[in-house]
Amino acid sequence: MANNTAEHPPGNSVAEGNHDGDFGVTVMDLRELMELRSAEGVSKIQDTHGDVQGLCRRLKTSAIEGLSGNPVDLEKRHTSFGKNFIPPKKAKSFLALVWEALQDVTLIILEIAAIISLSLSFYHPPGGDSEACGQVAGGVEDEGEAQAGWIEGAAILFSVAIVVLVTAFNDWSKEKQFRGLQSRIEQEQKFTVIRKGQVIQIPVSEIVVGDIAQIKYGDLLPADGILIQGNDLKIDESSLTGESDHVRKSMEKDPMLLSGTHVMEGSGRMVVSAVGLNSQTGIIFTLLCAGDNEEVKKVKKTKTQDGIALEIQPLKSEEATESEEKEEKEEVKPVKKVNVTKKEKSVLQGKLTKLAVKIGKAGLIMSALTVIILILYFVIDTFAVQGRSWTSECTPIYIQYFVKFFIIGVTVLVVAVPEGLPLAVTISLAYSVKKMMKDNNLVRHLDACETMGNATAICSDKTGTLTMNRMTVVQAYVNDTHFKTVPEPDAIKPETLEVMVNSISINSAYTTKILPPEKEGGLPRHVGNKTECALLGMVLQLKRDYQPIRDEVPEEKLYKVYTFNSSRKSMSTVLKNADGGFRMYSKGASEIVLRKCSSILDTQGQPRIFKPKDRDEMVRKVIEPMACDGLRTICVAYRDFPAEAGEPNWENENEILNELTCIVVVGIEDPVRPEVPDAIVKCQRAGITVRMVTGDNINTARAIAIKCGILLPGEDFLCMEGKEFNQQIRNDQGEVEQERLDKVWPKLRVLARSSPTDKHTLVKGIIDSTVLETRQVVAVTGDGTNDGPALKKADVGFAMGIAGTDVAKEASDIILTDDNFSSIVKAVMWGRNVYDSISKFLQFQLTVNVVAVIVAFTGACITQDSPLKAVQMLWVNLIMDTLASLALATEPPCESLLLRKPYGRNKPLISRTMMKNILGHAVYQLTIIFTLLFAGETIFNIDSGRNTPLHAPPSEHYTIVFNVFVMMQLFNEINARKIHGERNVFEGIYKNPIFCSVVLGTFILQIVIVQFGGKPFSCTALTIDQWLWCVFIGVGELLWGQLISAIPTHHLKFLMEAGHGTTKEEIKDEEMAEGADEIDHAEMELRRGQILWFRGLNRIQTQMDVVYTFQTGQAPVPGALRRQPSVVSQHNDSTAAKTLSSPTHVGLSASSSLTNSAGAVPPAAAASSSTAGN
Repeated sequence: MANNTAEHPPGNSVAEGNHDGDFGVTVMDLRELMELRSAEGVSKIQDTHGDVQGLCRRLKTSAIEGLSGNPVDLEKRHTSFGKNFIPPKKAKSFLALVWEALQDVTLIILEIAAIISLSLSFYHPPGGDSEACGQVAGGVEDEGEAQAGWIEGAAILFSVAIVVLVTAFNDWSKEKQFRGLQSRIEQEQKFTVIRKGQVIQIPVSEIVVGDIAQIKYGDLLPADGILIQGNDLKIDESSLTGESDHVRKSMEKDPMLLSGTHVMEGSGRMVVSAVGLNSQTGIIFTLLCAGDNEEVKKVKKTKTQDGIALEIQPLKSEEATESEEKEEKEEVKPVKKVNVTKKEKSVLQGKLTKLAVKIGKAGLIMSALTVIILILYFVIDTFAVQGRSWTSECTPIYIQYFVKFFIIGVTVLVVAVPEGLPLAVTISLAYSVKKMMKDNNLVRHLDACETMGNATAICSDKTGTLTMNRMTVVQAYVNDTHFKTVPEPDAIKPETLEVMVNSISINSAYTTKILPPEKEGGLPRHVGNKTECALLGMVLQLKRDYQPIRDEVPEEKLYKVYTFNSSRKSMSTVLKNADGGFRMYSKGASEIVLRKCSSILDTQGQPRIFKPKDRDEMVRKVIEPMACDGLRTICVAYRDFPAEAGEPNWENENEILNELTCIVVVGIEDPVRPEVPDAIVKCQRAGITVRMVTGDNINTARAIAIKCGILLPGEDFLCMEGKEFNQQIRNDQGEVEQERLDKVWPKLRVLARSSPTDKHTLVKGIIDSTVLETRQVVAVTGDGTNDGPALKKADVGFAMGIAGTDVAKEASDIILTDDNFSSIVKAVMWGRNVYDSISKFLQFQLTVNVVAVIVAFTGACITQDSPLKAVQMLWVNLIMDTLASLALATEPPCESLLLRKPYGRNKPLISRTMMKNILGHAVYQLTIIFTLLFAGETIFNIDSGRNTPLHAPPSEHYTIVFNVFVMMQLFNEINARKIHGERNVFEGIYKNPIFCSVVLGTFILQIVIVQFGGKPFSCTALTIDQWLWCVFIGVGELLWGQLISAIPTHHLKFLMEAGHGTTKEEIKDEEMAEGADEIDHAEMELRRGQILWFRGLNRIQTQMDVVYTFQTGQAPVPGALRRQPSVVSQHNDSTAAKTLSSPTHVGLSASSSLTNSAGAVPPAAAASSSTAGN
């Protein structure tokens, strides 16, 4: 076929210069094909290629063998069709981050004040400093000193520059870390393809057009493709269309599979037709980038929605024209309202936000008061008491005074506002996340790390988390005989053995295999579904092989497959016999499949009638004893449909899955992981309740729970099945009632035979409950696609890295890379450590805040000048913000963290003990500072530094005050390492080299500043005696700390606690109107430190939804841009909303840019937009 690129002008840069090489189809052909849906797609394939096989031939691939994997061929496909890689958004440059850091309001105020001060210092009016201007300028220094007036302004600007650079560097390193994390997650994502007839797993980025990919339940599709064989395939396309209903895919009706969508049921194979920027996700991404770039230019033009800024081609489909007619009718229909529950901010964030607001307000009031008192005192003293009049030549001098007062006021504000908080939180979280990687916790959302420290309940899966997920058949009931071990092949009737081996080999996913061990003497490798691996292992133990049977009946010959899902709890495969009849093989949970059996193979291998009473007896004598041994029981059965009865209606599942003949019931053992019982004991000691939520039989679940230590003998705990659980918590209308649920969950420890909905109901119920004194913080583990809603609803969702499906990982906050419960305990330890690190930092910072603000305020009021100068304050601010947050936020965790109860949601951030420490140390520091301020000159026998003129040289007196202040902070930093009243503040200090180096570094810098800082730092060199006194007073902090810890806190009832969580009353008040803006200014401040982290792994998908609305040619509804994204998106879904602190807003800002850039779009199905709307 000739190269037909010319007929299809390239649509974007990726397609440009593409040669279709030797392929019979171009990139543009495939792009056009993938834009079609359902019947149109089918007819286009038939018209152009004959059928899917024809397309495969043109793409030079085999539907059965796949590609050859030849590097030359793969390279050719890369050049012709592009790579499966969407380039990440360009990182912000360092300069951009510097610019962001400069936006800080307090810094801007300081910069302005410093510039005014600078410019005024150069202005010397003739005779300005004569007696006429009053005493204030009195005794102005010699000419040389007057020239040095500019230094203070310059020093402030320099300090501001340092603060900005440090902040920008932190943001930059966070961005770098985040990108590293993202690329690690991307590298770990693999997908199953067929090459040279072999099923192999390759990294997603290596998939090429023409690959034959195997898709199964739980996959996130990495590229666009066309179905070539499917079993009961259902796809969740809500990430692209916003439609929450699952779309059934089949060769005949709708074979189009799109990247970024999720497989919710079934399995199949597809030929990859578009990758990277040419796939549907890629096209949307390209549009998004165009939207981002044009947003700035267009925003002025497109004030109205009619301004067309970005023309997006509607889909080439009849639906667009039909929908225009439908539009009016559709709009009348009531829009389906999605109730999205607002998920609270992470526990720590909520508390920090409130605290920051309070401190900020207090600081603002204090700084305003300082400025007002200074100005009033000056004005009254100069113009009233001294009776001066304001003359024009004195104006610059007076203004300089006012600027000086203003600078003092702003400096008080700078010290009062804890802008180091976001930094401390970020450093602490980033450090923990990095270290948690080593403990097999891959943290996807930063705040999950700290929330985990507050966890009070963990709802865990059984299989693979508490158990090893290495299943083996250990008992079997076959031919009316109960074998306690796998029987020898001779012990089973040949007819029974034949049908059993066929049933197991064919009625299991063909991707499930048992491979030889990697190392000699090792265990065989289980690939695919572990339960199926156990059954295949039994086939091998019976000296038979499943592979020849599968080769004889390839997947194409399977007539119909009912794949396993959570409601069926069974899997069935139908084969067509030569005589026109059908045989169906089934397997599933024993009590469910046995209910559908009407006969069973007897001792002779012949079917005999199986009545309900026989079934009850079998449950009692076979299944319960197996379950009580902790075994999982699976029933294997079959059914024949005779040819003369004609073809049954396969859609009527209840009819089909009935009248079965039971072949065998097996007991599968999945041993408890050896480290789990210990981990659960640690959790219980740490005040965390572990609950097991499993789809397994109640007896099996109970047996495993006892082995793990979840159920302890002699304790009054509940074990119940999902059915009973629902009866107890629902009213007559079938609605869940919180009061009923509150009676059940506190004692519930095992929920068996539960559906994903039960899991979600339980998690939601526990989180919303207010029956206990502290509100619960719930962590959930999950691996299946159906666990998505519960993982999203939970405060922290853990997905399994090995057994977990892509959907589960997508919905989770942390991925357990080793699927091991004991890694969750490590996460708890790190979480508590983060929480404690922030508290340590707060204890230290608030002491400095209180002292610095009071000293500056009182000093200013009494001596008309702050004892601590602006530059000195900025240095103190740098010590306590950047350096202290680095020192205190990187404390490593210790086992003792697991010996206390969790803090919970309502526990204040600053406990009474911490308040005692803060106020106690503040009293010591204030006493010392004021003593030195008003009596320092006599104690040290030096000149007084009070009431000095405007540009006087720095005095020894005030240098000593500054130096003592810093020394006290330095030693108090060591005190701040303990927040629970421990005596030994040096414990484990050598384990934290960062802390030691920060304290030492600060000390050395302080020596340099005092001895050589001179005029800019308002310091003068001190003698060795004076230095020793300063250090001695500083060491007094440690002794004073011992004194404070000796005072029992319970006597100090008058001390307030601060930084509370959300109370019960507030929850009720907080119920917001849907779509109301949830962000407040303090949170904005907090977010600045974290926002880069939160541009989460799925940020694109939130925005894709919006663009897709336009891309399919739908009219933008004003509400559509605030739509709640789908299951896939990281934020909300109709079942469970999980609003992360930032990405929602990030996502919406990106969306709103699209409103501007995608003004008017051809009208089309409003129905789709209405679901997308809010």
